[in-house]
Amino acid sequence: MENSDNGIQTGKATGVTFREAFHVWLKIGLLSFGGPAGQIALMHRVLVEEKKWISESRFLHALNYCMLLPGPEAQQLATYVGWLLHKTLGGLVAGMLFILPGALVTLLLSVLYAGYNDLTIVQAVFFGIKAAVLAVVIEAVLRIGKRALINNVMIAIAAISFGAIFFFAAPFPVIVVTAGLIGYVGGRLLPDIFAGGSGHGAAAADGDDAIDAASDAGQLAHTRPSMARAVRVLIICMILWLAPIALLIAGLGMTHVFTQESLFFSKMAVVTFGGAYAVLAYVAQQAVATYGWLAPGEMLDGLGMAETTPGPLIMVVQFVGFMGAYRNSGMLDPMLAGVLGAAVTTWVTFVPCFLWIFLGAPYIEALRGNKSLSAALSTITAAIVGVVLNLAVWFAIHVVFEKVDQVQLDILRLYVPVWDTVNIVALVLTAAALIAMLHYKIGMIPTMGVAAALGSIAFYAGL
Repeated sequence: MENSDNGIQTGKATGVTFREAFHVWLKIGLLSFGGPAGQIALMHRVLVEEKKWISESRFLHALNYCMLLPGPEAQQLATYVGWLLHKTLGGLVAGMLFILPGALVTLLLSVLYAGYNDLTIVQAVFFGIKAAVLAVVIEAVLRIGKRALINNVMIAIAAISFGAIFFFAAPFPVIVVTAGLIGYVGGRLLPDIFAGGSGHGAAAADGDDAIDAASDAGQLAHTRPSMARAVRVLIICMILWLAPIALLIAGLGMTHVFTQESLFFSKMAVVTFGGAYAVLAYVAQQAVATYGWLAPGEMLDGLGMAETTPGPLIMVVQFVGFMGAYRNSGMLDPMLAGVLGAAVTTWVTFVPCFLWIFLGAPYIEALRGNKSLSAALSTITAAIVGVVLNLAVWFAIHVVFEKVDQVQLDILRLYVPVWDTVNIVALVLTAAALIAMLHYKIGMIPTMGVAAALGSIAFYAGL
């Protein structure tokens, strides 16, 4: 989609070699637990703080765009940053490595689930990891909030954003768009408050980050919008997305399970605003009642699998695709049919994610230099703090409590922990991970390793 040059392999433009980037994206893919909150926190820590590849303002600018898109925002954010570093190849590698570890683990677990219906070992291994991820999430909320919430107005916007999502289930895109409009109008009326140097307006405060330095030197030509490039991207991605579906329809017919899965999950790929939880109820209903792919209650097993393995939570659809094809295998071996069903589902779910980034990212990058939008983007950044806090709180109560009831009071939604199901071990591990990372500055990987070991011991000890 862009012309190849030595910059892809050697990283001449940014000073980051392709080999180094590959290893970092692989590490992120292997450690991307905890859903979008944990994944965004992980990337912020690695890319912004440790590697200094991208400035905080540019990171949040990209995140704002990804929050508006259907599909998993964290995977799309990785694709965006990979594209900034090493063009299309970099974006493909970053996005695919974010998906593949979780896809392979989920596939293995799906095979074990179909064959043995037992995921005990998975629960044991990842019990402690979830506690450590919660600590990473809390740390990210604190760090991002410190930069973005520069005055009481921004704090109020973050609080309103949190309340709108957590208590009223407001869609992510609605909150982000509303925040942008408030910021745009506020920037014109009260520029000192709404454009006072948060996130997007203060590039000087970000330091000598690789991408920003290359951009300032005019070395990121691939980030400039081009209609010819946009047309190429659109054509190539649409062929990759739709051609397999057309072949399935032509070869197997409309009623075959592979065709049904490709069509159903293609539709899901363009309506999953707000991440996996926004559509899980609908997917579960259709998979059980309409198509017969899952038995009642199995969606929760799949969700638990997705929550405790690396990769996006939307990876639960791979489990659905596997079980659907496994149970409707026709003349194929059930396990082979399940693997093929998982592959079809994963393909049609994630190809659109690359389309949104490669098509839209150059235009989003062009908006960074538009000062009239800086106030809107700063306000969006404040709202994103509320969004991430919502994810963190949701994740926290589900880690610390074994049972959480959801109560609907008219338009008000409440999560009510069942207090006698509190998991003391998870609470202690989370507190210990927080102290280790925030106070003693112990690295994320050692903290996760120790937490995983202690969590496994506690799990098998019945604590």
